[in-house]
Amino acid sequence: MSNMYNNGAYLQNNPSWHSEDSRWKAEMITQILTKNNIQPKTIAEVGCGSGEVILNVQKKISSPTKISGFEISQDAYNLVKEKSNDDASFYLHDLLSADDTNFFDLLLVIDVIEHVENYPEFLRKCRTKATHKIFHIPLDFTVQKALRPHALMHNREKVGHIHYFTKETALAALKENGFNILDYNFTKWGLELPQKTFLKKAGKIPLHLLTMLSEDLAARVIGGCSLIILAE
Repeated sequence: MSNMYNNGAYLQNNPSWHSEDSRWKAEMITQILTKNNIQPKTIAEVGCGSGEVILNVQKKISSPTKISGFEISQDAYNLVKEKSNDDASFYLHDLLSADDTNFFDLLLVIDVIEHVENYPEFLRKCRTKATHKIFHIPLDFTVQKALRPHALMHNREKVGHIHYFTKETALAALKENGFNILDYNFTKWGLELPQKTFLKKAGKIPLHLLTMLSEDLAARVIGGCSLIILAE
């Protein structure tokens, strides 16, 4: 599975590397930072993809901020390498390698751990790289996807999700690997981002109605949600 990020398969399926969602993700990140009065001066992102998430976070933070994006996929790095400037650096390098001593105020791990084969080891390495960490984790395991297993397989084959989380298992994964959870909330991409297929567009109606009743229930039953988590 990991070869898909370097053999052109992931790029063929996702030629923008999800750049179109970057401004929305950056808004979710800055909201949780503002809510918790965190003003990082240095920010890194592991698995930065096209770099648009961290670049948009930098634009939204009022204080001067240096950013560093790290990628291990050559395909992704080809999309981001020309975006470096005096305050933004991008590297084809594994930030979590044993010989890397970088340390930052904030580490972004945005839609990454569901792709990583050994995610507990990955999480333990992330702990050593920053004071604060923000994770964004899709909540793929829902009632409707349990009833439609082909939808999970689609995520596996097209976007490389090999682990499927609920709110509880996502939080437990962080706690079990040494993180202190400071804050978390749902992010509602199913409602707030444009949907491409008719089925997903039509699905906004029941998702909206169930969300009004209970965000937690909507996330469990229908989905269209991820979890953003602030940890230390």
